[in-house]
Amino acid sequence: MTQNEMKKAAAIKALEFVENDTIVGVGTGSTVNYFIDALATIKNKIIGAVSSSDESSKRLKAHGIEVFDLNSVDVLDVYVDGADEITKHKAMIKGGGAALTREKIVAAVAKKFICIADTSKQVAVLGSFPLPVEVIPMARSYVARELVNLGGDPVYRQGVVTDNSNVILDVYNLEILDPKALEAQINAIVGVVTNGLFAHRGADILVLGSEDGVSVVI
Repeated sequence: MTQNEMKKAAAIKALEFVENDTIVGVGTGSTVNYFIDALATIKNKIIGAVSSSDESSKRLKAHGIEVFDLNSVDVLDVYVDGADEITKHKAMIKGGGAALTREKIVAAVAKKFICIADTSKQVAVLGSFPLPVEVIPMARSYVARELVNLGGDPVYRQGVVTDNSNVILDVYNLEILDPKALEAQINAIVGVVTNGLFAHRGADILVLGSEDGVSVVI
């Protein structure tokens, strides 16, 4: 299978975790787009969705799936999203699409986080993919200096404004041996909204597409 075929296969498999008459948490990105398309095939069995980005909301609505504001939803049984990197412990780097803050919020509400990915996203140690950090614009230079002190090389993602009207710093050259500790450390920097480490709230289940088919890792 090609990489896109692996993504699509994982996305379709994730439908097995969607229960009837529920509101589904939906993430952002190329793999999630396949999930949204697959979700449309059972849209009459669900109530609707909560989305982590404007882009995903548009795609859901185009399929005729109702999108709810998270503030109007008491509980989400599942949240389905991709990853830029994921370890065997299901800690992740996310935020390549600059939707990390909303993704982290929706993931926090969900009872179960289903990560859908292809094998290229599986790593032994996080950090080869640059770590996105969402930052209040006026704090960008200060936060960048603090990230240098943590051993990273932050690069301002030019021309990108998040759905929350903030900016992104991508931090290169990190070898993240303790994701939970680094997640907390970066989030404690004044001016940081959040960072793309999903370790304190990692995935509960990994649905992994490979050349040999799809596996479910619990």
